[in-house]
Amino acid sequence: MAVWSGWHARVHRTLRSRTSPSAFGKHQLLLPKGCRILVAVSGGQDSQCLLRLLIDLQSKWGWQLQAVHCNHRWRTDANDNADFVAQVLQRWHIPYTLETAEQPPKSEAAARQWRYQVFEKIANQTGYTHIVTGHTASDRAETLLYNLVRGSGADGLQALAWRRSLSDTAPDISLVRPLLDITRAETAQFCQVFNIPVWQDTTNNDRSYARNRLRLDVLPLLRNHFNPKLDTTLAHTAELLAADVNYLEAEAARLAQSCIDNNAIQRRSLRTAPVALQRRVIRQFLRQHLSTSPQFEHIEKVVVLLNAANRSQSDPFPGGAIAIVKDPWILLQDVSTGIE
Repeated sequence: MAVWSGWHARVHRTLRSRTSPSAFGKHQLLLPKGCRILVAVSGGQDSQCLLRLLIDLQSKWGWQLQAVHCNHRWRTDANDNADFVAQVLQRWHIPYTLETAEQPPKSEAAARQWRYQVFEKIANQTGYTHIVTGHTASDRAETLLYNLVRGSGADGLQALAWRRSLSDTAPDISLVRPLLDITRAETAQFCQVFNIPVWQDTTNNDRSYARNRLRLDVLPLLRNHFNPKLDTTLAHTAELLAADVNYLEAEAARLAQSCIDNNAIQRRSLRTAPVALQRRVIRQFLRQHLSTSPQFEHIEKVVVLLNAANRSQSDPFPGGAIAIVKDPWILLQDVSTGIE
């Protein structure tokens, strides 16, 4: 291998030591030897750093690499950005696909959904099993704070997992983030040291985006006045929370098997459990039956019924159903039809 540095060593150690559950429950390395990797490349410093690291480590791991660039058509220079990425990939001898949105996505969430659809389509067409993105410890810190101010619980605060399934429709395709213990300042330094070209995305300075205001205004203030290593500290917090969430979700799933029967909850079994597990079991139950993702107030409606009098009921959930106590059960009932 022509290049080796402290950054290469850190990522190499991470990939050798860190495992996570696969779609089939078995633990596996984030990027196993010989796997087929599709790298999401924007042209910015994080994805450029990631791609260069993977290229330099490829001889040790035997991966097959391909890149994909998604053009959202948001900016007047979007096509120039795509051309820049194509030139770099050609110079580095990496096969690639350029995808352009038919219509510019209307929001960041819509853009993310479109990108993941693109990843899934390409992976299915080409047999790639791992999608890799350049999210860093700084992204993890930002996501934790962003979700905190929006009122998220531990699930949102765990903020970006090292590995997860790409989607419900592609459980065997892994989305992997190998740079979660490297900060954005470090990816910038890496690109400077190794003379890696970087595309400067002007939208990163647009304060009309909430995430940009957090990145440009709030986080610098916290670093300057509270903790200069804030990114790493918050990333470690997210890592601790991720382990807690994984454990609680697994325990809740086991408990749900004994106290959930289709559209009913056996409340006597559930009410002896710790409230943290009660809420998670109820959330898993409501996810199966509500048309929207259950919110805190929806879950608490059912928690109250665990110890309520027989025939007690909740007010309606989204879609019109109510929860009613028919001891020893809590039933979810459609009030418009009376069907349980």
